[in-house]
Amino acid sequence: MSYARPDVLVETDWVAEHLHDPSVRIVESDEDVLLYEQGHIPGAVKIDWFTELQHPEKRDFLTKEQFEALMSEKGIANETTVVFYGDKHNWYAAYSFWLFRYFGHDDRKLKIMNGGRKKWIDEGRPLTKEIPSYPKTVYRAKDPDLSIRAFRDEVLASLGRSDRVLIDVRTPKEYTGELIHMPEYPQEGAQRGGHIPGALNIPWAQAVNPDDSTFKPVEELKKLYESYGITPDKDVIAYCRIGERSSHTWFVLTYLLGYPRVKNYDGSWTEWGNLVNVPIKKGAEP
Repeated sequence: MSYARPDVLVETDWVAEHLHDPSVRIVESDEDVLLYEQGHIPGAVKIDWFTELQHPEKRDFLTKEQFEALMSEKGIANETTVVFYGDKHNWYAAYSFWLFRYFGHDDRKLKIMNGGRKKWIDEGRPLTKEIPSYPKTVYRAKDPDLSIRAFRDEVLASLGRSDRVLIDVRTPKEYTGELIHMPEYPQEGAQRGGHIPGALNIPWAQAVNPDDSTFKPVEELKKLYESYGITPDKDVIAYCRIGERSSHTWFVLTYLLGYPRVKNYDGSWTEWGNLVNVPIKKGAEP
């Protein structure tokens, strides 16, 4: 049985046709949080992954009640179809999609615009600096869905299990331990470099076409992950540095390939690489 949901991926044409659809809310979520103000899709609202989606006092996401308030402010109701797009090949679009799913927004009403910000701009489509305003809604979130989120104790308990696969989606140099930070982000490293023992290194970028930021065809994606022995019968946990790149892989496996049991370990390497007394492996071997 296939659990794939290719309908969650929409093209730029679809978005252009729904710019004035009151049942649709377009959301820009970028790594570079200044891009939205420089120009965005007409009618799109901004969700800042750092200032709006994170808990203000501890390393965690905003609470259920805070998420409800944010949705109300953005004019998003429970029945709203939310379309995410952003920079960096849709890193934070996937991250926001994952968090909306975490708080129970109906995934039949969650979509990602294929190609993200880059494809929209490359096609010469319109941008605006006008900030839209929408009536507030009454939004009701569900309790967090822990079936799609992994914590460190679960990851530790997964080591050595043949029925569970860990995927490190970072760059090869981060995986081997040559770098203790993401390339070009030296201020955001961990105390130790390397990877979680047994984790397979499948960089997230292998799932996208670099020229236009679109996702690769399903058959290519299927071949990629199955070549590493990652099949739908396995429990899968993906991680990166803080969970943004791994949410991209979570989206690919869950929605484009239909894997039924995939979790995002958002603590990722900034947690694991700073923990006392947990195993770390260096080098190119799992």
